[in-house]
Amino acid sequence: MAIQSTITLNNGTVIPQVGLGVFQTPDGDTTVNAIEAALAAGYRHIDTAMIYGNETSVGEGIRRSGVPRGDIFLTTKLWNDDIRARRAKDAFQESLDRLGVDYVDLYLIHWPVDGWQEAWAAMQDIYASGRAKAIGVSNFQAHHIDDLLADSDVLPAVDQIESSPQFDNEELVDFLATKHIDVEAWSPLGGTGGNLLSNPVLAEIGAKYGKSAAQVVIRWHIQRGIVVLPKSTHAERIRQNFDVFDFVLSDDDVQAINALNTCRRNGADPDNFDF
Repeated sequence: MAIQSTITLNNGTVIPQVGLGVFQTPDGDTTVNAIEAALAAGYRHIDTAMIYGNETSVGEGIRRSGVPRGDIFLTTKLWNDDIRARRAKDAFQESLDRLGVDYVDLYLIHWPVDGWQEAWAAMQDIYASGRAKAIGVSNFQAHHIDDLLADSDVLPAVDQIESSPQFDNEELVDFLATKHIDVEAWSPLGGTGGNLLSNPVLAEIGAKYGKSAAQVVIRWHIQRGIVVLPKSTHAERIRQNFDVFDFVLSDDDVQAINALNTCRRNGADPDNFDF
């Protein structure tokens, strides 16, 4: 089994640097089987959200895996409608109930919608209760972080943002580093909006190491010091995405990957979205 790297967050919580994302993974056997496959492959980090509609299956997959709950880093997120309705604490308990757990390791505000300031206050209470080992945000831009820090007793542990070689979001990554907030990358392989994994530059780099383009990209994120959340429902691909701890990209390879940046998002713009 590969030995996974970890990052220690600003509150001392340790997070495995590669996790399984389950965005768009259907509820039911598909998600249960993906969770079981990931945990069997050595993953110890699972990232879900209320809006994904699969928290119940995530919890079932964890239970079926036989891996002790305490060995798994589990994240879920507070959805926009619940933020707007000022029901963060109720929504959090509902997520715990669906997951079948009495705590999560990380709870995130999913998007910076109206009411996020009140939601963050509620999340600080959740954090103080011990039912979330760490709290953070997702899709927050630098100005959102500045607003939060101006009126918060708790520093967000992470900001989960879009980042891939096509859209590295490096300016925000660098800003977050100055605030001691770690970065998690969603859509780390470029998502469905591009053809990143068929890029000849990545294929050529991968051939040098006997790795796929996806493995090269995941390794690039790791070497940036970022938590990376690739998603797949296929057991073999899940295993491949975790087989990234036995090689190191050269500086030249890293620069070649950096040069793929187009500055164009595949996902929604946190300053201009309608959901």
